[in-house]
Order: sequence, then structure tokens, then C-alpha cells
Amino acid sequence: MKMNKLGRTDVLVSEICLGTMTWGKQNTEAEGHEQMDYAITQGINFFDTAEMYAVPPDASTYGKTEEIIGSWFARTGRRDQIVLASKVAGGGRPWVRGGRGIDGPSVREAVEGSLRRLRTDWIDLYQIHWPRRGHYHWEGSWDYDPYKQDRDAALPNLLEVLQVMGELVKEGKIRYFGLSNETAWGTMQYLKLSMELGLPRVQTIQNEYNFLRRYYDLDLAELAYHEDVGLLAYSPLAAGAISGKYLDGAIPPGSRGDVSKPRGNYRSNPYTEPAIRAYIELARKHGLDVNQMAIAFCLTKPFMTSVIIGATTMEQLKADIGAADVTLSPEVLEGIQQIFMRYARTL
Repeated sequence: MKMNKLGRTDVLVSEICLGTMTWGKQNTEAEGHEQMDYAITQGINFFDTAEMYAVPPDASTYGKTEEIIGSWFARTGRRDQIVLASKVAGGGRPWVRGGRGIDGPSVREAVEGSLRRLRTDWIDLYQIHWPRRGHYHWEGSWDYDPYKQDRDAALPNLLEVLQVMGELVKEGKIRYFGLSNETAWGTMQYLKLSMELGLPRVQTIQNEYNFLRRYYDLDLAELAYHEDVGLLAYSPLAAGAISGKYLDGAIPPGSRGDVSKPRGNYRSNPYTEPAIRAYIELARKHGLDVNQMAIAFCLTKPFMTSVIIGATTMEQLKADIGAADVTLSPEVLEGIQQIFMRYARTL
């Protein structure tokens, strides 16, 4: 398993990160433990979670995933072997701090709660799950409107949050600071504040990246190159859509599209289906598993720190981790680019 630096730190993380958001909803505690047991035998040392998990989020499963990780730490005593990432939820969920938007006090309250559930004294990478001012992820790119943002409110909020992150670093409760579902502007504001005021530096951004969503290839890739803010790619399989299991409106029982009703899997729609079919055909032509091809493609990107995988079965988990051993030929990479160029304007 290849290891990469976490931003400008000396911490090395596996290029495959174990995602955990189904534990406590689609997966039991025992299944979560089995996944962690297997992952470390394959060289994975990086786990990602969030206070909001399990997903789909609701009050009954809030914090359940962190509790499962915490019970695994207690059982195995392997906390020191894992680089652990978690996230503070933004606003809008009434069962999370009354739906209050992210601010300094909410960050501190969230960290304290996560530490209790995780049964640990520190979190290695603590991330803002989504910005208070809004973002273009989760299909938000279709109606994203930054002109509704209030700059005079946004900038003081960023400073307040970063100052509390700095306090938590000094207290040893978190080690490093990261973002999620962020933009180039938001990231640069945090970087500016950290440089001017000696506050924690952004080390990573956790954004969606896959065959259907390649926004990071643009301004954020340039930022990653110049500022060493690498990508933690979530949904490398577009929440399973890349597999083709949702084509023609199919919703397999027990799948994420099934448990996420009525929203379903928004990444599978009439606009994305032609591209998904083309990627499946390309994989078939070259004797590849399309899911492994998708993850292996993510791993070729120079800005990639780690690809976050998530699985509900051990068979899926083993296949996803196995993608780290897949080398894509120049012909396959060119085929992927041609498909992207053909369909990018419709995705």
C-alpha cells in the first residue's frame, strides 16, 4: 500500500482510506469491526468518519459510526496505529445542536462529543463537513449561487472557527485541520488567516471526485499543487452509480439508493447514464472491473492524498482495496479521458 504525506505534515497515510459512514445504518457494529480488522491487514492506516454518521443521517443514527470505531479501539488497543479523521457537521439538521450553523462553540462541542464516542484523547485530522455559506457539492452544482453569500458574515465566521481549531490543537484534542465540500475561495481564505495569524493550516480537502464529478481538476488542482492541500476523494464510485446497478431506474434492495429514499441516488439520472454505460463498456473491453478502474483512476491524480472507499459487504471492500494494485494502461487512461470529454458538459 502506497503512503502519502498528509498536507505539509510528516504524517503518512495510506492511499486508500477506509470510509465508515454506513456503519450503524447499513452495517452492524460487528461488520464495521470486521472491515477495520481486514483493512489494517492490507496496509490501510487511515480511517475517516464524522459526527453526523451513519448515513443517510437522522437523529436515531447520529454518532453511531463513531461509537463503532470507539468500541473497536477499545477491543483492539490499536488507536496508535490509525490516522483518524472526523468532521464537525454544519447547520440544518435539527438533531445536531438544534440545527445551528457552524461556529466556534459548535466546533468545540462537536470535538468533545466525538472524543467520547471514539474513546480516544485526540483526533488526527479534524474537518469542517461543509461550509456555513453553502457549496456546490451533493449535486448543488446545478443551482449553486455564490451571489447570495454575505462576505461580511462569512469572513468573521471563518476566523472564529479557525481560532477554536487552534485552541483545540494546543490542547492536544486535534492534531491537524482539514476542510470538506469546500471551494478554492474558501480554502484560500483559511490559508490566508493561518499565515497571517499563526493558526492551523489547511492540510487536506475532502471533496467528491469520480468519473462523473471532476471539479477538483480545475482551480483546486492548482491550489493543491502550489499549497500542498491534497484531496481526500469521497464517492470514487459516485455512491455506487459507476457500477451500473442503478441503470434504467433499478434500485436494488438494501442498496444506498434504496435506504436513501425518497432522495435515492442522485448521481444516477438520465444525464449520467450514457457516461456510466461508456465507462462500463471501456472496462469490459480491457478486462477490468469498472469499480476498480474508477478507484485506480483516482489514484493516478497527482493531487490525490487518499481515496476514501466505503463498502457494505466484505466482497465489495476487498475489491475496492484491490484497486490499489491495478495499473491502468495509457490506452485505458485515454479512453477515460475521451469519455469524460464527450459527456462532461451534460454531467
